[in-house]
Amino acid sequence: MNAIINIFREKKLKLTPQRLAVYKYLMNTTNHPSAETVYTAIQPEYPTMSLATVYKALKTLVEVNLIQEINVCEGNFRYDGNIKSHPHIKCINCKKVEDISSLDLNYLNEDANKHTDFRILFSQVYFYGVCKDCDK
Repeated sequence: MNAIINIFREKKLKLTPQRLAVYKYLMNTTNHPSAETVYTAIQPEYPTMSLATVYKALKTLVEVNLIQEINVCEGNFRYDGNIKSHPHIKCINCKKVEDISSLDLNYLNEDANKHTDFRILFSQVYFYGVCKDCDK
């Protein structure tokens, strides 16, 4: 928890209870929730918090690199508390999104560097398939 406090202090941002609640929720889930899902989950504990506040908190947390925003082609973003580079997989039926943590794609950035004059900072890789539950 000291990391978030230090980052907010360093960036001269206020660490509000709402931002902290959103951050804590994301650090305790692997479900890659949407903003609406985050809002629904923390709303009972913060009944006066609006969906707009959740969106603003998520935006701030992404900007200070405490969470990552992932785009799995749904028209909205999902959020991940794991900021380490890793690929994701999405079920095209039930829309579940999971990490593929055992697949190291660091070589991809290195190889891509050989084919461009850009300095590659990071990459996001998404796979799409059918999960075992939907495949039954």
